[in-house]
Amino acid sequence: MMIRILFLGDIVGEAGRTAVIRFLPAFKERQKVDFVIVNGENAAAGRGITPKIAINLLRAGIAVITTGDHVWDQKELIPFLATEPRVLRPINYPAGVPGQGSLVLETSKGKIGVMNVQCRTFMQPILDNPFRAAMEEVERLRSEASVIFVDVHGETTSEKTAMGHYLDGKVSAVIGTHTHVQTADERILPGGTAFLCDVGMCGPEYSVLGREIEPIIKRFVDSLPVPFPVAQGAVMISGAVVDVEVSTGRAIAIRRIQEYVESPISSSSIF
Repeated sequence: MMIRILFLGDIVGEAGRTAVIRFLPAFKERQKVDFVIVNGENAAAGRGITPKIAINLLRAGIAVITTGDHVWDQKELIPFLATEPRVLRPINYPAGVPGQGSLVLETSKGKIGVMNVQCRTFMQPILDNPFRAAMEEVERLRSEASVIFVDVHGETTSEKTAMGHYLDGKVSAVIGTHTHVQTADERILPGGTAFLCDVGMCGPEYSVLGREIEPIIKRFVDSLPVPFPVAQGAVMISGAVVDVEVSTGRAIAIRRIQEYVESPISSSSIF
């Protein structure tokens, strides 16, 4: 039996999250998707995620929300993480930090483990060793589920690629997030793990990583701090579809997706 997992990259602001909610129903039906994971750490005006946004994304059919270095940017999320295990923070935070970095969910096709880990190179804050933390948690998850999906949140292609090979044969998929630019290196590694260095973002296409273009240029030209508002216009949905054999946890196929959603209608009725 095969399970089909859809993973969507960093949701950027209201435009991104509204577009994702519009996009999901038809895509799930058309592509026969069984399970949806999104990275939501930029969903609140491009910084962090609030409990209200998380709840509405979960109600839209998303099973698990992963995060990264912006997980704490909306302070009201901190107590919420203690009550909602489907919103993950990176696994390699020190012991005692609110929330959890992994979970196992039951589906009609069996159990799925999901794990969120953050890299260290050029990342702040510098967390515990992601490789040691990931392997320790994967060993624990493998006692509960054969299908394990890993969101590796990091800046450099080298560290994320190394994580893919490190976990090859032990998890079903290692998919990177954080840079908002989709890479073209999707593959099935020798041990049967699907890998993609960065899945991209769900945010305004005409932008710099989802932000308005001119302020970003000004920052690079003048080196002065300026606000980086989320851009407007048509949204690019970036993600990956991974097919996994449930009995073995081995990936059968991985396919990148990029689809465009016109400028979303007012989301006041949704959020």
